Amino acid sequence: MGMSVTISAATEQDAEQIFRLQYLCFQSEAALYGNYRIAPLVQSLDSVREEVTADLVFVARLGDEIVGSVHGRSTEDAAAAIGKLCVHPRLQGHGIGARLLRAAESALADERGARMFRLQAGHRSESNLQLYSKVGYQRVGTSRGPDGVPMIVLEKTADTYAATA
Repeated sequence: MGMSVTISAATEQDAEQIFRLQYLCFQSEAALYGNYRIAPLVQSLDSVREEVTADLVFVARLGDEIVGSVHGRSTEDAAAAIGKLCVHPRLQGHGIGARLLRAAESALADERGARMFRLQAGHRSESNLQLYSKVGYQRVGTSRGPDGVPMIVLEKTADTYAATA
């Protein structure tokens, strides 16, 4: 690759690159379900800017290019919701997604006191489910996304995070 990928907190100036990256990355998810109205594809740039300001958002950079991102936020039950993990298709399978997850988990545990991490993946998203399992998440239930897609709910305790960090 020539350059190394770095992980850092996103800034408001990163919102446009995150917006474009999400649109690119979530095309394969949309195709998998035949649904091009999933949240990351219909989200506005202003909404991404708001998330970067309000949530903990991390990006992976290759030089000046953002090649991955993940969002995390605290929930009412001392847990943290992690979502919108995406890595540029040309760089998938190189550990960037796992590094982004660890960055989000660390910040959510250290800065927000999260004791549990929760995320969801579409029931057909086998590569995502494999990644989450590999980094310590366990299936705890199912739900339906706002778009009707069946989702697998996964959780990981902060103790598990500490053991895999």
